[in-house]
Amino acid sequence: MPLTGSCFCGQVTYCITAPLRAARSCHCSRCRKAFSGAGSAYAEVEPGSFAWKSGADNLSGYESTPGWGLCFCRTCGTTLCGTHDGEVHGVTLGTIDGDPGVTIGMHLFVGSKAPWDHIGGDARQFEGFPE
Repeated sequence: MPLTGSCFCGQVTYCITAPLRAARSCHCSRCRKAFSGAGSAYAEVEPGSFAWKSGADNLSGYESTPGWGLCFCRTCGTTLCGTHDGEVHGVTLGTIDGDPGVTIGMHLFVGSKAPWDHIGGDARQFEGFPE
């Protein structure tokens, strides 16, 4: 502790001072496109525990639905985090340096996963978003 992370090109870096929580992978078509893969690997951050260390001026954002969005590095395109109402809500696990201290605890929207995707492990799977 603390956790650090960065984009592929290293221009954008961040720090998290509290443990991550609610790690999940979403397999919906939107996450497949946003993360360029089978889905997302994402964990929530404790409010107030996230800070950009460098390169915040190199970020670009996209609001996918009102209040909810993603931030990307303008240089390399790495999806770094999700936002809610302008604040960082969680981070993509692949951008964390070292062990994030969490494992995927659930798979969301498996009802719309790609036909080529095979979900392994024993994490719970939900057809949509769990109630």
